[in-house]
Amino acid sequence: MSWEAGADLVVVGSGVAGLTAALDAAAAGLRVVVVTKDGVGEGSTRWAQGGVAVVLGDVAGDSLDAHVADTLAAGGGLNDADAVGTVVRGGPGAVRRLRERGALFDARGPRLDRTREGGHSAFRVVHAGGDATGAEIERALVAATRDAGVTVLDGHVAVDALREVTGRVVGLAVLAGDGDAGVLRAPAVLLATGGYGQLYSSTTNPETSTGDGVAIALRAGATASDLEFVQFHPTVLWTGPASDTAGRRTLVTEAVRGEGAVLRDRTGTAFMAGVHPRADLAPRDVVAAAITRRMAETGSDCAWLDATALDGFAARFPTVYASCRAAGIDPLTEPIPVTPAAHYACGGVVTDTSGRTGVPGLYAAGEVARTGLHGANRLASNSLLEGLVVGERVVRAVLADAGPTGVSTPAGTVPALPVADRTVVQRAMSASAGIGRDAAGLAGASDAIEAVTATAVPADRAGVEDAALTLIAQAVLAAAGTRRETRGCHVRTDFPDRDDTYQRSSLQVRVDAAGRPVVVADEALAGVA
Repeated sequence: MSWEAGADLVVVGSGVAGLTAALDAAAAGLRVVVVTKDGVGEGSTRWAQGGVAVVLGDVAGDSLDAHVADTLAAGGGLNDADAVGTVVRGGPGAVRRLRERGALFDARGPRLDRTREGGHSAFRVVHAGGDATGAEIERALVAATRDAGVTVLDGHVAVDALREVTGRVVGLAVLAGDGDAGVLRAPAVLLATGGYGQLYSSTTNPETSTGDGVAIALRAGATASDLEFVQFHPTVLWTGPASDTAGRRTLVTEAVRGEGAVLRDRTGTAFMAGVHPRADLAPRDVVAAAITRRMAETGSDCAWLDATALDGFAARFPTVYASCRAAGIDPLTEPIPVTPAAHYACGGVVTDTSGRTGVPGLYAAGEVARTGLHGANRLASNSLLEGLVVGERVVRAVLADAGPTGVSTPAGTVPALPVADRTVVQRAMSASAGIGRDAAGLAGASDAIEAVTATAVPADRAGVEDAALTLIAQAVLAAAGTRRETRGCHVRTDFPDRDDTYQRSSLQVRVDAAGRPVVVADEALAGVA
């Protein structure tokens, strides 16, 4: 059975970027359909603990310029300075409008409370519910979406962008949970699907984070960049070997260190002081790498986050406290065992800060996109900020671009795609493309995935996700193998130094005529890649 429907804008994903865009589009009079493969509100946004990094002008000594500087410092020289300025300066207005939609942030008297996270030079992160910021933002946006009467098509997975002969995107092919195929005709499609943390056996991401949006964009002719920069969050609750605890892991928000907690090794030594001037509040890539090194040096399965000196821990961090207690740990009296885990994709589909990709009619916002804000390493709590700001800007771009209406939409046939076994993909990526990579390991991972890859027509959500993970895995491995340096989240043990031949985000990924990801280097790397 198949069906067909029309809209002015199809939004794929129901996180902060997608729902912000959907609400703004509906307010502008556009017919909007939101497609989400789980229930609305079940994506990555709801799991964000820390908060939104934003300068509201009421913290002495902080400024928009300081926020820009911190973002550039964390990004390892690969940020787009214009993008950083645009997103940071758009933050105050976006947060104000989010509050007008009902989001309730923690406050002390008349002003919002603040915390500080790694890489920030000031207390500028606003939060909600202590450590449940994403859940509160998602609650508010979902409620506003329902109040606005926006059409939400849940339980449907986006399969492929539909294009005219000119290459313009004119709709989306989807599959329902029962396998029924459908077509949504629209002159504009926004991908807001989140990242690809499920490439790894251990991740903070929910099961929905399988790289669907990046895969759809690549197959539609768009370009991706910075895919090799996968940020591993330094502090994820350790409850046993990764082989026993695969899947989404419990995050221990960086704000715990912002409030004064200290990382220690198995001997009780606080080891970050000699690693970086900001010690435990160094940027995430620095802390994750330092924990990994110390675990190897001491033969430990984890490090320990000592928050026993913090007052009011249970009230300030109720989510973390409950998770620890459920695991049999009392953070009030004992250190919390932690390890790094895959957390955030700093790269994605190449877009401008209004979400435009290189394919007419196709837009991307949030973690799926690479605007240039994050560079080689995302500054903590800049992700919700980016989703809010770009989610607003993309609607203005859709209105300005005014794609054709009444277009003839191609039939929504589900294409045959390369698909590998998900477990093989996750094991290969975890073993060889995590923190610390080398040429032999990357090549071996690629060979292992290739050996179990076969062409098939996805018949359900799992098949679509497996095809996306297969494509993204090979794309990440290709980019990581080509970038022969260490920078930000990308650590090459065989090339441990930074090489400014790679100063810009020079490595872009596209798919060739056979549907395989290939790295395209710009002129600066013509003799290197």
